[in-house]
Amino acid sequence: QVQLVESGGGSVQSGGSLRLSCTVSRYTYSGYCMGWFRQAPGKERERVAVIDSFGITKYADSVKGRFTVSRDNAKNTLYLQMNSLKPEDTAMYHCAIDTKRWSSCSIDQYEYNYWGQGTQVTVSS
Repeated sequence: QVQLVESGGGSVQSGGSLRLSCTVSRYTYSGYCMGWFRQAPGKERERVAVIDSFGITKYADSVKGRFTVSRDNAKNTLYLQMNSLKPEDTAMYHCAIDTKRWSSCSIDQYEYNYWGQGTQVTVSS
């Protein structure tokens, strides 16, 4: 069973930065497509960014230029650097893995078959 554990969330003021981490429990899974998704209260969960085993990324338009997704396969860890945070970025952030794909990552959250419990990000104005 794959386990994903997120960390790094917290409360910041608008314009601030946070770096989220997601550690995968089994190294054999670290090369698959992985992504960050978020869900705000009362809203649908949405994609933030995905990354394949080669480092090719796809971002939601709302975070382009502000967020950077990266991975360190040797450490079995996925990262999300979030800069210029806005109140509308407030949400529970989840990492997920799609063990069917190494590349051409899907932006459809339902293709991701293992999920972490999430880490809360709160941005105040």
